[in-house]
Amino acid sequence: MKPISPKKLRHSKWTAVTPIGKAKHFLVIDLEHDDDGVLVQCLLEAVVTRKTQWLPWRALNDRGVWLQGWQ
Repeated sequence: MKPISPKKLRHSKWTAVTPIGKAKHFLVIDLEHDDDGVLVQCLLEAVVTRKTQWLPWRALNDRGVWLQGWQ
């Protein structure tokens, strides 16, 4: 897996290794930064159900949970 660049995270595609609430494919639709401008978390939206969830952006590095792109 390529290293994740916070600058290119918006609109990236992710696949959950284990489906989350019957959803497997997600898009990053928003980013949250702290007062110093450092990226803290990202908002993932399930493609099929449109449900959203906030996730610490570094959690996407866990290959046992997330795969980059749609698999």
